[in-house]
Amino acid sequence: MSIAIEGLLFGWKKNLDYGTKLVADLTDEQMVTQPAGVKGEAPVNHPAWLLSHLNLYLPVMAAIIEGRDFNDPKQHRFGMLSKPEADGDLYSSKDELVEAFVLGHEHVEAMLRNASDNVLEQPVLLPRWKEIMPKAGIALPYLMLNHENTHLGQLSAWRRMMGLPSV
Repeated sequence: MSIAIEGLLFGWKKNLDYGTKLVADLTDEQMVTQPAGVKGEAPVNHPAWLLSHLNLYLPVMAAIIEGRDFNDPKQHRFGMLSKPEADGDLYSSKDELVEAFVLGHEHVEAMLRNASDNVLEQPVLLPRWKEIMPKAGIALPYLMLNHENTHLGQLSAWRRMMGLPSV
């Protein structure tokens, strides 16, 4: 396994551990609680939306690793254009969201561990991403580390806004 893949997996496993700790003590009701944003801004992303959004990208990463086409996540119910809703019925339960997060992380990790070192050279087939992330070696680090860390940071900030301790 290449050092690049080892590095990705190191960060990926840290994210899995951190992400599960961030929601471990939450109730299903807390998962959809939205504290007000700063100075009247829109409410912040709540944990149910954040995990739903991150889970959306797990099969995208699997498709990139396999060199397959995939649907653009932008228009998905939990894609980048969506907004968190306070109605808990719109989301899977906390346990289901966490299970999908864990299983998805484990699946992506196993795929990368079993992939050839040239997996990072594969083209990304989504037309919208071809200009900015033309290869798996660009898209996967972004999705696995930058994108996910951004949203895990939002979840950490949400905890503080809710008066909960850091993890």
